[in-house]
Amino acid sequence: MYIYNVTITLEPEIEAQWLDWMQQHHIPAMLATKKFSGALMTHIVTDQDLGGPTYSVQYRVSSKAVLEQYYAEDAPKLRAASAPFAGKFVAFRTELDIIKEFS
Repeated sequence: MYIYNVTITLEPEIEAQWLDWMQQHHIPAMLATKKFSGALMTHIVTDQDLGGPTYSVQYRVSSKAVLEQYYAEDAPKLRAASAPFAGKFVAFRTELDIIKEFS
């Protein structure tokens, strides 16, 4: 199991509109690719100055191979959909290989 993590720092003035877009459009579109089994959206709470409101969205994916399919087949189109927010956010993407899950 993998997690595809996207950390996004926003300019404060777009936060409300961006949150609505993410929850109503972008995350559902990501899940509609059928490559991800779920998503978790979090607000990063810290004393550090991150340059603006910062969020992490973690998408669960079954394997590195399926994630590579997402990159090839879906990522350009889904990333392009963020054009209305261009220049007003910074995104940092990481891949996490789950070693073991505890509960």
